[in-house]
Amino acid sequence: MMGVVRRYIDEEMQAEEVLNNGFLRAFQKIGQYTFQGSFEGWLRKIVFHAVSDFVKQNIRYKEKIMLVEKDQLIHKDHAEGLYYNQLLSLVQSLPDATRAVFNLYIMEGFSHKEIGKMLGISEGTSKWHLSEGRRMLKDKIEKLELHLKK
Repeated sequence: MMGVVRRYIDEEMQAEEVLNNGFLRAFQKIGQYTFQGSFEGWLRKIVFHAVSDFVKQNIRYKEKIMLVEKDQLIHKDHAEGLYYNQLLSLVQSLPDATRAVFNLYIMEGFSHKEIGKMLGISEGTSKWHLSEGRRMLKDKIEKLELHLKK
């Protein structure tokens, strides 16, 4: 479960606190578990809601941001040579709001409408953060590749 939390929260102590809050919520709601579906999936959903609440409370980006229409995708060629830990580190280096939207959309598969509701932002702002995250990652990957080739 810590892996789910660390995708969104890079500070270890904060991540542990959020994970503990998620476990506490699960313990408090254990009577609601119906034994249909996996326990892990049920627990993951509760922990994810704890993460979502933390992100909402701690990320300040309510101002309106102009929507960027076109996304710049990271080319597959650039990402192939990177290890998982390197990619995770690059994602964690994104600004908090951008990282949250990127993870929710790319890693968790939520729509921009769902992300907007979870984080209290507009759909357009969610799209902007995703586009900005992709652009920033593309730049970071290209810089990393140039550094590794030297």
